[in-house]
Amino acid sequence: MPKMSVGLAMAVLIIGNLIAVFSDALIKTLSADSAVYQFVLFRQLTAVLILLPFCLTCSKTSFIDGLKWHFLRGHIWLFGAVFMVIALNSMPLATANAIFYAAPLIMLPLAMLLFQEKLTIHSISAGILGFIGVLIVIQPTQINWAAIFALIVAFTLAVNNLLIRKLPKHQTVFQTLMLTNLVGIPVSLGLVLWEDKPWDWAPMLTAVGSSTFILIYAGLAILAYRSGEVSKIASAEYSGLLGAVAVGILWFDEMPDFGMVIGTAFIVMPLIWLARIEAKKIS
Repeated sequence: MPKMSVGLAMAVLIIGNLIAVFSDALIKTLSADSAVYQFVLFRQLTAVLILLPFCLTCSKTSFIDGLKWHFLRGHIWLFGAVFMVIALNSMPLATANAIFYAAPLIMLPLAMLLFQEKLTIHSISAGILGFIGVLIVIQPTQINWAAIFALIVAFTLAVNNLLIRKLPKHQTVFQTLMLTNLVGIPVSLGLVLWEDKPWDWAPMLTAVGSSTFILIYAGLAILAYRSGEVSKIASAEYSGLLGAVAVGILWFDEMPDFGMVIGTAFIVMPLIWLARIEAKKIS
């Protein structure tokens, strides 16, 4: 796969994050008494069915390469999805997404520790300004369980994106996404049995839509993080907050206040600044 420029990788991440917001919005439409583990299992099963036609022509030998990393990512993805469903149904869409977007800031020190990436003053500044924007948006006055669950989601997103670098590069995006969902199904089924709620197939259509949107995001994230340096492109993840604000207004009548406007400016402007700096380096 040709190496993406930093600007292109950031653009791919921005598109992916805007699409992912619609997955979050669909999750938020679930009723309060929905079986969380059943819904997560439905998402995994529908994801596998969606991806299966694209994987039939792939080499079976290459399909199992790097299985330990797929196993690790798949279970991180699974538990992140569980906490995401709980968080989204406990707080406003934009607020939950603002906390989710702590992930790029978490990725910066992890990228330095795990991959010895050198953090530039520009990437550090963009990450810190973006996180300040997140704090302005959520205006934290107290820590509750929903916020803690959202922070756990942010951590799982950060680790999962970093682990993409460990996956075999010859595997297609479809293979990677298939394995991410497939390896977690046994544990997911075990959680459903432990939850011990009556089977409810009503959320299946919601699961299909949520899976479709999140697969598009995950595929674009794989392309971007395989091709670009994590510390330089991770701040582009913050852009999805704009989509969350828009969808929150149109779908859930969640009107942003002045703090939301200022916060999104802190999030978006450093992205534009960082992209221009990287473009100047290339030219």
